[in-house]
Amino acid sequence: MGAAPLLSRSSPRADILFRDVHVLDPRSGLDGRHDVLVRAGEIAEIGAPGTLDGQGAESLDGQGRHHLLPAFFDCHVHLRTPGQEHKEDLETGTRAAAAGGFGAVIAMPNTDPVIDSAALLGSVREAAAREARVPVGFLPAITVGSAGIQLTEMAEMRDGGALGFTDDGRPVSDAGMMRRALSYQRLCGGVLALHEEDVTLAGDGVMHEGAVSAALGLAGIPSVSESVMVARDAALAAYEGGRVHFQHLSVRESVEAVAAAKAQGVAVSAEVTPHHLLLTDEQVRGLDSSTKVNPPLAAEEDRTALVDGLRSGVIDCVATDHAPHAREEKEVPFEQAPMGTTGLETAFAALYTELVLTGVIGLGLLVERMTAGAALFELPVHRVAVGQPANLTLVDLDAQWTAGEHGWESRAANSAFAGRRMHSRVLYTVAAGGVAYRERNFSLVAV
Repeated sequence: MGAAPLLSRSSPRADILFRDVHVLDPRSGLDGRHDVLVRAGEIAEIGAPGTLDGQGAESLDGQGRHHLLPAFFDCHVHLRTPGQEHKEDLETGTRAAAAGGFGAVIAMPNTDPVIDSAALLGSVREAAAREARVPVGFLPAITVGSAGIQLTEMAEMRDGGALGFTDDGRPVSDAGMMRRALSYQRLCGGVLALHEEDVTLAGDGVMHEGAVSAALGLAGIPSVSESVMVARDAALAAYEGGRVHFQHLSVRESVEAVAAAKAQGVAVSAEVTPHHLLLTDEQVRGLDSSTKVNPPLAAEEDRTALVDGLRSGVIDCVATDHAPHAREEKEVPFEQAPMGTTGLETAFAALYTELVLTGVIGLGLLVERMTAGAALFELPVHRVAVGQPANLTLVDLDAQWTAGEHGWESRAANSAFAGRRMHSRVLYTVAAGGVAYRERNFSLVAV
C-alpha cells in the first residue's frame, strides 16, 4: 500500500513532561509511577518520578494519581463525510474522538455518496489531512454503492490508502459476491470488515426479538439473523484463505461462531461495542431512540457472552460504532428513528465504570482491548515506550461526571449513555505527537 494509511491536520509536535503519573501499558510492561518526557512529538524518556528534566517543555504533576495510557484506537466510526455533515464531520467527529482518549480512528463508507471509488477515497483523505484532529483511516466499500451487486476496484483503492473494505450499514448478502470479494482480497490485501445481518430474517424489525419486543408490540430482529451470517462468512474465509473482521457482535451465537472459526485456524477477528457490552433490550422499554441501534441491544445472556468473549480474546477489540444523527432525525417515534448511537466520548468511562470498578475485567485488559484494533488493520499499536510516536491519553480515574451534562464535542447528542453517572475522565490526549484535546478545566504549567 503506497499511500499513508492515516491522515490528520498538521499540528505542532508536542514537548511535554508528564511528572509522576501512573503509567499503564500492558504491551510495554508498565504499571506504576513514572515521569514521561515527550520531545518533538516522540516519547524521549521514561524515568522514575522526579528524575527527568523537562526544560523548555510544558509540565504536569500527576501526583501519582492521574493515569497515563496509550491512546485508544477505534476501528469503527461514522464521520458522515461526504454528504451528511449535518450529523457529523471530520473535525467534530475527531474532536469527539480526542475527548474520549482516542488517538486514531477508522471511518466507514456509508456516506452520501458511498465511498466506493479511488476518487472519492482520495477526496475524503484530503479532507482528513485538512480537518481531522486525530489520524483517520478509511474503509471504502466492498461493492459499488454498497448495493451488493458489483465489486468495487479494490486494488486501485488499496493503492490509494484503503485499510480494507466494508459495506457497513449493509451486509454482503449474496454468498457468491462475498466469495468473489475474498478472492479479490487475496490479490490486493486489506481486511474485509463485515456487518453481518441476514436481511430476510431481520425483515422490518426495529429491536431484538424476545420478551421485550413482544411486550412492546414491536417487530423483532432474531439473533440468528446475525449469527448465521457470521458462520457463513467464516466458512467462506476458510475456503478462500481470506481474512475477515466481524463488526459489532451482539449475540451469544455469534461469539460461539467466531470461537469455532478461530479454533479451526480461520483468519477472523471480531469487535464489540460498549453499548452491547453494557446494555440490553431492557433499556428499550422506555422507547428512547438513542437505544435503537443495529445490531439491536440483545438479552442479558448475550451481553454476558460478549463480556466473556472480550475477556477470553475470542473478541479482539472494542470499537464504538460511533453513529451520530441529527436531533430531529432521532426525535421521532421509535419505529421511525434511524439506528445508531454515539460512543466516542463515553466509551472508556462507561466500560471503566461498569466493568472495571465492578471487578468484571481488569483495567489492563480494558486498555489492551481498546488499543488492539490497530493491529487488526496492519497498523502500529499505540505504546508507551521510548522512541514511539506520542499517542497518549491522561485520565483521572477518580473523576465523576454525568454523560452529556455539559454538552458534547460531537455534533450529535444521540448517546445511549446520556444522563448516566460515570467514573473516570479524559483530561488530555496526544495523537501522532500533537496535542489533540485538553479538558476544558485542565491546564499544563510551563517550566
